[in-house]
Amino acid sequence: MSLPPPLPASLPAGGEDHRLHPWSWLFVLLMQLRHYFLPLVALLVFGQRGDRDPMWAQLIPLSAIAVLVLVSVLQYLSYRYRIGNDAITVRSGLLARNRREIPFARIHNVEVRQNPLHRMFGVAELRLESAGGVRPEAEMRVLKLDQALALERLVRQRGQAPQAVGAVATASITETDAEHVLLHLSSWDVVRMGLLSNRGWALAIAAFGVLFQTVPRPVMDDAIQRGGREVFGFASHLHPGVTGAFLLLAAALLLGWLALRALSVVLTLLRYHGFTLSEQDRRLTVSAGLLSRTRSSVARRRIQAWTLRESTLHRWFGLRQLRIDSAAGGPSRDEDRALRELAPLAPAVQCEQLVQYLLPQLQWPPAQWEAIPQRGRWRLCLGTLLLVPLLAAAAYWRWGPWGLIVLAWLPVALLVAHRQMARMGWFLDDHYVAVRGGWWKRWWRWAELDKVQGLRLQRSPLDKLLGTSSLQLDTAGAHGDVALTLRYLPRTQAQQVMEQLATALAGRKLRW
Repeated sequence: MSLPPPLPASLPAGGEDHRLHPWSWLFVLLMQLRHYFLPLVALLVFGQRGDRDPMWAQLIPLSAIAVLVLVSVLQYLSYRYRIGNDAITVRSGLLARNRREIPFARIHNVEVRQNPLHRMFGVAELRLESAGGVRPEAEMRVLKLDQALALERLVRQRGQAPQAVGAVATASITETDAEHVLLHLSSWDVVRMGLLSNRGWALAIAAFGVLFQTVPRPVMDDAIQRGGREVFGFASHLHPGVTGAFLLLAAALLLGWLALRALSVVLTLLRYHGFTLSEQDRRLTVSAGLLSRTRSSVARRRIQAWTLRESTLHRWFGLRQLRIDSAAGGPSRDEDRALRELAPLAPAVQCEQLVQYLLPQLQWPPAQWEAIPQRGRWRLCLGTLLLVPLLAAAAYWRWGPWGLIVLAWLPVALLVAHRQMARMGWFLDDHYVAVRGGWWKRWWRWAELDKVQGLRLQRSPLDKLLGTSSLQLDTAGAHGDVALTLRYLPRTQAQQVMEQLATALAGRKLRW
């Protein structure tokens, strides 16, 4: 019978229950205070209004904080974990006691996270995730940093440990294969990623949305009117003339655009600084972050589907994004909670090399894509074809013949639909199935046949009219925004491909 490798010296002895770091209760308290910060502030501010005694109004939020402190300490005292030969046992709960067994072989994703406060205390938060769970199987807040990293390596090794009879594993966990770096993004690469992204715009729009939702409408209108008057008065004082006014407007727009670009760079640096993709024991690990460091890993065999993406701007600079879907987590999970990006933005050649290295049995990219029949390409802009004439009629009624200029969008929409349909394609061989699409923003998505769990043939009323069908392939953990679907195939061809795939899947073992 195989024996598990010995525990590293930084981990507590196996077979015994252990508590988390002594400061664990403090980090749990800070997390709870973050969630209840706004209610506590509102209670402290609005509770002093009226005829209430100010001392009693302040005692209420202080009592709530004292309760949170007590709950945090009790959670720390009631949390235990034990490292066994094949699994980690976690006990938690004070009144309702819970015990959870987490086999090493079932752990799909391991995440080690450090925010600035964690780094100050030399600790880290560890999360263990299995397939399909909306919440992690275990959240350890917090462990010593060396213990968290050693436990991550232990999961990696014991999850891959051979089970052959008579094999005895005697090597220490620190003597495993060296970590092999597959991709590292320099500071300039991250800055370039920020310049090409729209994170600043997204944050600015979200901030304006929060302001309009929280600030009373009269206060917001008054602030906008006062700001507009001050800007107009300042511009009038300069006497710029028509040309000068246009130059001032262009300068203001340019400064705003530069500020948003700078904000995008800052946000990108905070998230992707020091981005490194590495492999050890056939497990991929991504570490990144400037202030908060995150280290997330997933076994290569757990990857269910792959996606390559590029926008027009990325294509001009020869860059692409490589993402994966794994069985860990779910679509409601935060993006940074599981390993999703193998290359957030890297040269296209480097992305291709990564795919060829991680999937050596596949021939990527495909030598030839199967094209989609061009008949019915207008279906891709059907909404535009119906909406634009209505808008043109309303504009003609309001502004006369000038309103018909709206109809100029119809040939543009038809051209875009034609380009999109021309780029759509699919590929199928004995190892994997792939689809591609998009024109302005292009994408490629594929999965190994061993990861496909189900097939579904779909026909909408429009498909019935055009004699087409779409074949959708389901994989575990398929959370991407691009579906693995062979769209708009002729009905006979779609049925033939489905029968071919069904026959191939029947003779294969599902690997996930």
